[in-house]
Amino acid sequence: MEIQPSGQACGATVRGVDLAGELTPALMADIHKAWLKHKVLAFAGQRMDDDALERFSLAMGDFGEDPFFDPIDGRKNIAAIQREADETSPLFAEQWHSDWSFMEHPPKATCLMAVEIPPVGGDTMFCDQAAAFAAMPEARKDELRQIKAIHSARRGYAPDGLYGDSDKGRSMAIRPGKAAMATYTHPLIKPHPETGEEVLFCSISYTIGFEGMDEQAAMALLLDLHQWCDQERFHYRHKWEPGILVMWDNRCLNHKATGGYEGHRRELHRTTIAA
Repeated sequence: MEIQPSGQACGATVRGVDLAGELTPALMADIHKAWLKHKVLAFAGQRMDDDALERFSLAMGDFGEDPFFDPIDGRKNIAAIQREADETSPLFAEQWHSDWSFMEHPPKATCLMAVEIPPVGGDTMFCDQAAAFAAMPEARKDELRQIKAIHSARRGYAPDGLYGDSDKGRSMAIRPGKAAMATYTHPLIKPHPETGEEVLFCSISYTIGFEGMDEQAAMALLLDLHQWCDQERFHYRHKWEPGILVMWDNRCLNHKATGGYEGHRRELHRTTIAA
């Protein structure tokens, strides 16, 4: 197994491993170690079908819940992240977020397998939330450690949300609902359960406030943290190509989609791995 670091804030490309083949305990231990170190692994040159995607995902842990997606036909745990060539609805997931952070136990990992990749555009951006916190002044760190963040899916998946009742012409099987109005509170600074790194656990997508703060103060803090994390020194830009499977650590990263592939179809198959 050859691992080539991205040279950016996080991320590495892995070659010389066949994820559709035998997933031995030794191989999975090596993958897990590399994943914790680099936070995003892009496995190049794969020839995986949905069965192989499910086998690899289960080798990393149990399937997690995808509360607002319908799975693809014939599967319970694979969702299609797709966009048709002529689609005009707003780009899906183009704001920073950690997958399903509004749950009591957010998933530890997400896998995306390339199915149909456009010749241009469609990069996925990642932000190392541990590096962003580590770069802050010590006094600022102490302040943030005292705060609890309120997370919710309402901005995206409530009936009046971005992907709610007024969202028309979208090919993705998104399932909005009133359940998106629920909230869950997490410490703003969370230790990574395996590495111990302190992580800035919030996002412009799913953080809707902070305990004990009025709306104006909470929004000011959220925008300040968003701007801090939106520095290139904390980022990794993943460029897709056919045959790639990407797995990332939701416990220490935010991510977002980018466009630039208008007139081309794009499809990836996704699994979620439970904490």
